[in-house]
Amino acid sequence: MRLTPIASLTGTIMEPTSRPRALLSVYDKTGIVEFAKGLSELGYELVSTGGTARKLREAGLDVIGVSDVTGHPEIFDGRVKSLHPAIHGPLLCRLEREDDAKGLSELGYTMIEIVACNLYPFSDAAATKPPLDDPTLLEMVDIGGPTMVRASAKNHRNVVIACNPIDYESIVSDLKSGTVSLERRRELALKAYEHTAAYDSAIANELASRWVGLPEDSDDKDEQAKLLPKTMTAAAHRMQTLRYGENSHQAAALYVDPGANDGETLVTAHVEGGKEMSYNNYSDADATLRLCRALSTDEWPKTPHACVIVKHNNPCGAALGATQLEAYEAALASDPESAFGSIICVNEPVTMELAQALAPLFLEVLMAPAYDEGTKNILMAKKNRRILTIDSPNHRLTPLPRKTIRKPIEGGWLVQTEEPPVIDWTKAKVVTEKTPTEEQIASMKFAVRVCEQVKSNAIVMVQGLATVGIGPGQTSRVEAVKIAARRAGARGEGCVLASDAFFPFKDGIEQSAEAGASSIVQPGGSIRDQEVIDEANARGISMLFTGHRLFRH
Repeated sequence: MRLTPIASLTGTIMEPTSRPRALLSVYDKTGIVEFAKGLSELGYELVSTGGTARKLREAGLDVIGVSDVTGHPEIFDGRVKSLHPAIHGPLLCRLEREDDAKGLSELGYTMIEIVACNLYPFSDAAATKPPLDDPTLLEMVDIGGPTMVRASAKNHRNVVIACNPIDYESIVSDLKSGTVSLERRRELALKAYEHTAAYDSAIANELASRWVGLPEDSDDKDEQAKLLPKTMTAAAHRMQTLRYGENSHQAAALYVDPGANDGETLVTAHVEGGKEMSYNNYSDADATLRLCRALSTDEWPKTPHACVIVKHNNPCGAALGATQLEAYEAALASDPESAFGSIICVNEPVTMELAQALAPLFLEVLMAPAYDEGTKNILMAKKNRRILTIDSPNHRLTPLPRKTIRKPIEGGWLVQTEEPPVIDWTKAKVVTEKTPTEEQIASMKFAVRVCEQVKSNAIVMVQGLATVGIGPGQTSRVEAVKIAARRAGARGEGCVLASDAFFPFKDGIEQSAEAGASSIVQPGGSIRDQEVIDEANARGISMLFTGHRLFRH
């Protein structure tokens, strides 16, 4: 059976001078033999290259080599094989145009009507550990493949292009029915352009990181600015469509970066139990995981266990403990009401003690690097609860390195570097008559880590290494203090209070004192700093300026 080109459906049908041809040249050979057999049964001649041709011949199929079509041998170890007019003439021939069709016939070229092509796995090669050297990596930059794909997609009215093995079966089915519709051809052509666009983006991003450097590679703000990309590209692939977005009337999907290793990131984490993760689940889980990683350092060796509880993208409790259960109980005590329907993350494998403590709590998602034997049965007894496993070295979460993030705005994007606090505590200044104790300094360091992940304006009140009150996302800093104080209640007495930005007026100190704060850590930098310091001195509060604002809008 010969495929009638779409062009001839609206014009003069071009009578074939030979059997129709299909060109098959793929790196991912999944399903290619079955596809080729289906095409062969429909009367197609099979043209192929290199490893694909060998695989098809081993399956007993008759294959014409590209060199037999071009009359020219492959050169430079196969680097050049399909870049020839005998291949790209048929791929770009517009059969609806008489001069194109006549020219193809005069050249003696046979039309190629089906192309299966996917590209060298550059992203996989770029993610190899240890990294490949430049010459080896550059060998994974496909040249002929993208050219073939783009040419076929450009001429999709006459050429059907398949970049993904998932499309093979439906193409054969359409051919058996007589033709591939224009709508389907456009769908396949768009997939092809997305395939090459993602491929080029991955190459550009990787080579920029190697040859220029990334903003996250530098500690200096000015140097980071120089390294921000001149062109912003993305190579993420849609992994799945989500049930809905932030609200039920919004559509949403989850995309995965090409370098995200299976199980090692939130997007690629192993998900078990309950219904599918939603947009809000992933958004909240990201905030939870980010803070839990930030607390998973060696700064507090006697309290290595971290537990973070997040609701609506803001922490409602966070704590460090000598045991996992101790950390969880302290985090929960910070705001047990908000913990209802929350997302929880711990930085060590879930113990049986924790699993039993979590059993009665309504929580949406639990995240951990591993789970002790038997704990999953307890945790998933509630049918809608999901548990995620984030693979980590030695089953312990580690802090994330600095990264560059982007935020869409009307007409473009904002791009910035983001990271956990980089406060140099040796340069922090005690600005009050009273000096914080060593225990209060330790609490300050913990409080600042939490504060950095709370939406601005943000206030965090801690006792030891556990939050007792959090005031998130307020337009007034004083109001944020009031909210944190209300949640802390009597537990706020004698606490350390952290603010993500300076107090512009002394009323913030007055409210902090009324909430029970005995020590305050803040960036400083207000024109009324002295007024604020004087109020702290008058109330016997110690205060430390870090010089680092921690806004999160």
